[in-house]
Amino acid sequence: MNNRFSEIFIRRPVATMLLTIGIVFAGLLGYSQLPVSPLPQVDFPVISVQANMPGASPDTMATSVAAPLERHLGQIADVNEMTSQSTLGSTRITLQFGLDRNIDGAARDVQAAIVAARVDLPTSLRQNPTYHKVNPADAPIMVIAMSSTTHTAGQLYDLASNILQQRLSQLPGIGEVDVSGAALPAVRRLQRHRRQARRRALPTNPIQPP
Repeated sequence: MNNRFSEIFIRRPVATMLLTIGIVFAGLLGYSQLPVSPLPQVDFPVISVQANMPGASPDTMATSVAAPLERHLGQIADVNEMTSQSTLGSTRITLQFGLDRNIDGAARDVQAAIVAARVDLPTSLRQNPTYHKVNPADAPIMVIAMSSTTHTAGQLYDLASNILQQRLSQLPGIGEVDVSGAALPAVRRLQRHRRQARRRALPTNPIQPP
């Protein structure tokens, strides 16, 4: 049966050549018509680490908070990319792992690294850095803006963080709720240099030679 099937193509070389060209042409035409997504849905194992220290400048956050965290997080295996961004009172570090890395195992390693870095972080950082899983392909489906003529920016932030964020996080299908755009309150200690200088001041009268 196989010999008879091959014999058909052997005795008709012209037809065989035309059939081959037709198959190749059909393949090329079909390949050009394949849909290609510019942003394919790929689940990258990404974890974001967030640290907040109200009142700290971006330079302070980068040197005192981001640098120690980066040293410990950089020791985690299979980290392909690590980026950090420091703003006023906030630092965000994004870790991207290999596609074969289990996201739950990576989250445990990130938590261990945060605990190990706690001794190197400043004492003014009251809360430990937090982390959560992130999918870069996901985009926010809703943006809510809050404004008030009777509440301050700090009060609005408290309402959004303590009430609105908590309730939205409990809705089914919600993966992450971020609160941003408000100034966190900070307490700064001002030293009275003039008063201390007066207490420690020496007599300024010139010494007369004998």
